[in-house]
Amino acid sequence: MTHKAILHRYLQTGREVLLWKLDGLSDYDVRRPITTSGTNLLGIIKHVASVEIDYFTRVFDRPCPVDLPWFAPDAPTNSDMWATPQESRDFIVSLYHTSWRVSDSTIDQLDLDARGHVPWWREDRRTVTLQQILVHMIAETHRHAGHTDVVREIIDGVLGWKDDALNLPPFDASHWHGHVQEIEQAARLFRVTTPDS
Repeated sequence: MTHKAILHRYLQTGREVLLWKLDGLSDYDVRRPITTSGTNLLGIIKHVASVEIDYFTRVFDRPCPVDLPWFAPDAPTNSDMWATPQESRDFIVSLYHTSWRVSDSTIDQLDLDARGHVPWWREDRRTVTLQQILVHMIAETHRHAGHTDVVREIIDGVLGWKDDALNLPPFDASHWHGHVQEIEQAARLFRVTTPDS
């Protein structure tokens, strides 16, 4: 397997994990904010799809077949991190699939040492190679896959990497409850108390 094929496989694995986290959830659950900063599953996918398509088109001076209005200079802050009522789940998933096709075309057609330019990076780091961008997008995708792990567990308790590779022991809910209690007891040994607590 070539270096490019290995990198592409890791990118594709992360992509599939992100989409799997939507399976079985209502439209409300994939959209609702779970953290204090508003992190939500569909927004993560919208963000990663948009970032990926930007890196594999604009950076290498290749055409972008879709409009990304949430990246416009006058777009509201963080508008790439949530789905508006007009943006359906199908629209966001389709955007991500389009991103894959466009990115994969760039990956297929360019050598790993092909040069690109990232205008939004610090000036001394703007000149990049396809290999650097592949590694960057693998890190970006898997970082957000970790976010979706936690968000999905909070929503309905579903755990694991993906359906056919859960990467966790097959414990039931009672085991996890006991496990969490054991961790809490260990943590309490290090809790700092104040005179008022």
